[in-house]
Amino acid sequence: MPYHHHHLEEVYCRLCLERRMLGLVGGSDFNIVLGRLQRYVLKSSATRLTNSTHNFQRAQLSSQTTLYRHNTSTHKTGPLTHPQQTFWRSSCPLSLPLITQRALLSHGSNTSTAKIKLRTRLAVTLLFGGSILSAWWYMHNEKEQEHRRQRIEQLKQVAVGQGDFSLLDHRGHRRTKKDFLGSWVLLYFGFTHCPDICPDELDKLSAVVATLDKDPSLPAVQPLFVTVDPERDDVASLEKYVKDFHPRLIGLTGTPEEVKMAGKDFRVYASPGPKDDDGDYIVDHTILIYLVSPDGLFLDYYNRMKNDVQIAESIRNHMKNYVKLPN
Repeated sequence: MPYHHHHLEEVYCRLCLERRMLGLVGGSDFNIVLGRLQRYVLKSSATRLTNSTHNFQRAQLSSQTTLYRHNTSTHKTGPLTHPQQTFWRSSCPLSLPLITQRALLSHGSNTSTAKIKLRTRLAVTLLFGGSILSAWWYMHNEKEQEHRRQRIEQLKQVAVGQGDFSLLDHRGHRRTKKDFLGSWVLLYFGFTHCPDICPDELDKLSAVVATLDKDPSLPAVQPLFVTVDPERDDVASLEKYVKDFHPRLIGLTGTPEEVKMAGKDFRVYASPGPKDDDGDYIVDHTILIYLVSPDGLFLDYYNRMKNDVQIAESIRNHMKNYVKLPN
């Protein structure tokens, strides 16, 4: 049975010890055997070191090859043909270890799940916020509608423009308040012999109507001019006078009693002044422009301090917030 290298080392040590104990110093045969034994021990030690190194390298290469084959089988790559090729492919960054692949897949799955959760939260938030906004808008709208209804009820109780009138227009046709129901009306009381105030106010009224006409989304406004001087402002005088203002302006006149009733309905004050040598006089009267809704209700008035832009904006707001009265 062959001796292992550690057995040879033990034999060598025993021979040396016995040799010393016996006091044997020479001996060619012994020296030759001992030299051969020593060389064999050294060679065995070198062989053992070399085999250990090779075994370690083979174990490392085997583990790398196994890992690469597992990865390449996952990615459906071809078979291995050479150990160096195996080692190079296993070290290549294009073929990741199984643990790394699982980690990346797990990270991608977690990212997708997080995105889905985020989208769900955003959808719920938008739905909840939209519901709150819709509820707020509904309540706000209902509140505005209620406010308008209360405003209309208050206007009904105001004794301004509640009555009816029957007058002649500048073409000689009889007109009543009912003829203008369904239309927005701007109404001004004045007289044709007024030197400056009445023409200025009628110019402003015409400018307001022209401004509102430029907005196609708004209904047309009907301008009316009612005289407070029926003795001088007959049908012919009105026909000539209204030509200087807006083309839709209608002049209205009548008997002193009819004109007085129409003015009283809108709380208009009118008082003729003293006559001069030529029989001319000035009428002192209320200087206001009245806004009447399509329902025939007085809505607002504008004095001389309001310009045409302010009046047009006010009327535009009234139109947008208008609520038709039930029949």
